[in-house]
Amino acid sequence: MRTTLDLPQPLLEEAMRLSPERTKTATIIAALEDFVRKQKIRGLKRFRGRVDLDIDLSRLRDRK
Repeated sequence: MRTTLDLPQPLLEEAMRLSPERTKTATIIAALEDFVRKQKIRGLKRFRGRVDLDIDLSRLRDRK
């Protein structure tokens, strides 16, 4: 999908310098994917200590 964005040039240049991606598009996609992943993790953290899973981690680790 094509979208026109007005991005701060210094911010985009820094993101490209820090990213292993070589194009603007790939850098922006990677940043969006990272943002979505972090937001999902943040949402899951709200349930920390509230869900009783009754899981035996030792048994799961030995499973083949």
